[in-house]
Amino acid sequence: MPDDDFKPRLGSKRGKDGKKVVKYGGRILAATRLAGTKTGVRSRRFDGSRIGRGASMGRLLSSRDRLAGFRGRRAVVKASLIRLQGKAGQVARAHMRYIQRDGVTREGLPGELYGPETDRADGADFLKRTAGDRHQFRFIVSAEDGGQYPDLRPYVRRLMTQVEQDLGTRLDWVAVDHFNTERPHTHIVLRGVDDRGDNLIIAREYIAHGLRERASELVTLDLGPRTDQEIEARLRHDVDQERLTAIDRRLLRRMDGEREVSAADNDPLQQSVAAGRLRKLKAMDLAEDIGGGRYRLAEGLEDTLRRMGERGDIVRLMQRELTARRLDRAGVEQVVSTTLSEPIIGRVIHRGFSDEHRDRHYLMIDGTDGRVHYIDVGRGDGTPSVPEGATVRIEPTRLSAIQADRTVAAIARTNGGRYSVDLHLAHDPNASEAFATSHVRRLEALRRAGAGPERLVDGSWTIADDHLAKAEALAQRQQRDRPVTLSVLSRTPVAELPSRDAPTWLDREIEGAVHAPRDVGFGREVRTALAARRQWLIEQQLATGVRRTFRMRDGAVEALRERELRGAAASLADRLGKPFEPARMGERIEGVIAQRLDLESGSYAVVERSRDFTLVPWRDVLERNIGKAASGIIRADGISWQFGRGRSGPAIS
Repeated sequence: MPDDDFKPRLGSKRGKDGKKVVKYGGRILAATRLAGTKTGVRSRRFDGSRIGRGASMGRLLSSRDRLAGFRGRRAVVKASLIRLQGKAGQVARAHMRYIQRDGVTREGLPGELYGPETDRADGADFLKRTAGDRHQFRFIVSAEDGGQYPDLRPYVRRLMTQVEQDLGTRLDWVAVDHFNTERPHTHIVLRGVDDRGDNLIIAREYIAHGLRERASELVTLDLGPRTDQEIEARLRHDVDQERLTAIDRRLLRRMDGEREVSAADNDPLQQSVAAGRLRKLKAMDLAEDIGGGRYRLAEGLEDTLRRMGERGDIVRLMQRELTARRLDRAGVEQVVSTTLSEPIIGRVIHRGFSDEHRDRHYLMIDGTDGRVHYIDVGRGDGTPSVPEGATVRIEPTRLSAIQADRTVAAIARTNGGRYSVDLHLAHDPNASEAFATSHVRRLEALRRAGAGPERLVDGSWTIADDHLAKAEALAQRQQRDRPVTLSVLSRTPVAELPSRDAPTWLDREIEGAVHAPRDVGFGREVRTALAARRQWLIEQQLATGVRRTFRMRDGAVEALRERELRGAAASLADRLGKPFEPARMGERIEGVIAQRLDLESGSYAVVERSRDFTLVPWRDVLERNIGKAASGIIRADGISWQFGRGRSGPAIS
């Protein structure tokens, strides 16, 4: 019989007694149910944490972590996996520059990149090796007592050697030691390939527990276990801390279902510190004394203490930066704004990392409201880089799904989940093709961001039923990455602005009188500068009156802008050896984008031509086209730029 004619018939198998025999697959399912939660027996759900190298070792070390006492010296390890896609090459280079930036060594010098066998690794060579990698790992390792090491490199190399043994492969990595924070730490960049060139997959369980335990056991081996005196000193120090401590974690583990806990303990030291800590929590209104030596802990105690600790760290950071710059702000309120609710104008004191691991930045602002603000500005590439001393305006970003998303969703609902320009024009006969095309650009942006819409071969789009929800979720992610919008009012110190022959942000304040600066801190400096600016404008016959009757003359701001442009153009003409020719409305501009010029009146692009040069308003799109030929026509709404000698292709408005 040919194989093709064979058709098996499957039926239920019965035993000698005629009863149905349970299939092997059924027995597996039954066993699974018996091991699951339906029988009241807890089982670990599959979550992928044990996929990859180091899974068994991570499991072993995590169990040891739960059983560990107070003797071992602690270490913190933060890990992230970075996908090397799209602009990943630029991001990888930027990260390499960041970890080697100036001022991170004990001597305040740039960071020194090293590797497994060299004290001077070549960052460019490492980036070349990673060019074809799918991903890379980044670790930050910080031993609690790392400051006792004269040199962290031997410690880090031994740690990475142990990691190689745990993962069963040689590793390609570079590292930089940083000493610019309270606790020294090391940035490690690890290639995402093993010694055979395959993708390196590290089990999440090892990343979560194994790395930290290995770092902890090595520092304990080097410096010895903590002594009784060290343990007692640390615990007694933690009793009065306004942050989450090891004592709090112990109390939380011991509390019952009613959130009640007692200080009683077999260890006199533990009982003493627990009793002291409970009294401190009661004074902070985070615990209630219910009598009999028992306390009821407040709801959300852990999160509250963690936030208090973060705020305390920020306040100490602010004091340190103010002291370093000799800024006397005694009595001035210091405001920690993780979420900004209203616009702020002020001078940049300092910019730094609130979370180096996630590339989140903060700004310290000396505000015109007489306060010093700490503001979370999100990801590093979300706000422009500005020098210390610059005056900026910061306002909260409000991101959500836009009208274009709602329009697309409405058209798709009436067209079986599809959208196209033709369907849009049929849905709304009053819409122009250009308006409909703008919706296609929005869909393309959502597609690139992984927010759902799919483009078909014929140019139409498949729109899911939850299109609006996905657009809203994307907006919320962008909101977290860029919670504020920053605009530079002036890079010039405010004390130099009163006699500046250019339109300044002080002039706008004089005319609008929207933000009245307080007579304290930076606000006092601004009030002094405003008074001097009024006097200078009157002397220049650009304004009349005093204080409440003060008024700028018509055309005064434009006259100042013209003076500034001609002064800057004269300086450029001497340097370029070419005359300046003003750009006029309706004129076609052709030349090379030579550079960016930042003035008080705004930023301009220097367009260099064969015989002369001109200045036109700057656009961010020009940044990546500096040195390239460009052309465009000046219109009231801006310039539609075309780049390249041939000047073919789409215009950028």
